[in-house]
Amino acid sequence: LLETGLGGRLDATNVVDRPALTLISPVSMDHEAYLGTTLEAIAGEKAGILKPGVPVLAGPQAPAALAVLDARAEVLAAPLRAAGRDWHFAAGDHGFRLDSGMEVLDLPRPGLVGAHQIENAALAAMAGLALGLDADALCQGIRGAIWPARLQRLNGDLAARLPAGAELWLDGGHNPAAGQALALSLDGIAHGRPVDLVLGMLETKDVAAFLAPMRGRIRRLLTVPVPDEHLGRDPAEVAVLARAQGFEAEPAADIEGALGRLAEAGGEPAVVLICGSLYLAGHVLRGRA
Repeated sequence: LLETGLGGRLDATNVVDRPALTLISPVSMDHEAYLGTTLEAIAGEKAGILKPGVPVLAGPQAPAALAVLDARAEVLAAPLRAAGRDWHFAAGDHGFRLDSGMEVLDLPRPGLVGAHQIENAALAAMAGLALGLDADALCQGIRGAIWPARLQRLNGDLAARLPAGAELWLDGGHNPAAGQALALSLDGIAHGRPVDLVLGMLETKDVAAFLAPMRGRIRRLLTVPVPDEHLGRDPAEVAVLARAQGFEAEPAADIEGALGRLAEAGGEPAVVLICGSLYLAGHVLRGRA
């Protein structure tokens, strides 16, 4: 299983000229400086992984993106099956139902946290079916999947800086689609408790678009630098942009300082989410925060 590093058309994974299958997860705005400033342009770059005659599975797509993928697939005679058109899934109380167009399976809730992970699991299950996996193997994979820095609950030294009853979570999402996914997932992890954010982002990312879906869901927001990253955005600038979106935001020197200030602020113990950058998430997971 190879994941493209950036885009698709110019990605090094294209050295594999005859894969068994290609997958396109939902196309969204990201890396605009390299991939283009419209959804259609980005979809065109993503479509660069399609190969002549090789089947394609696409997750849920905006109509504009799907039109680009369909056009490229037609040129390459690559049979493309898209979610919502050629195959379908629907969440339930204990998992989700997948209609592949040839069979219907009831599959478990993913082990990964977040409502959006059902979407990811459905695409993965479709790939598994195409490659000949049986239902038991699909269930095992869906339940057992581990994805660091995707709504990952943290314990240890950083979490210990928070007051009793608080929780610390980590997510590397950094684009508008990730902000939307986080917003939809907050209720599921907070269960009515307040949510505080510790946010660090790069200069290449749209702070306002990332935060907009979470407006009204966040109690306090502290901004931090992304360590050892030359494109890291000044926390003071991020705080200004966040305040313009209606958030109560202040800069902090680092993650430890941000957590300390949240602990000192008092009030009901919160769910604290560190987010905004995979580089920041990597720093946390390496234990260097």
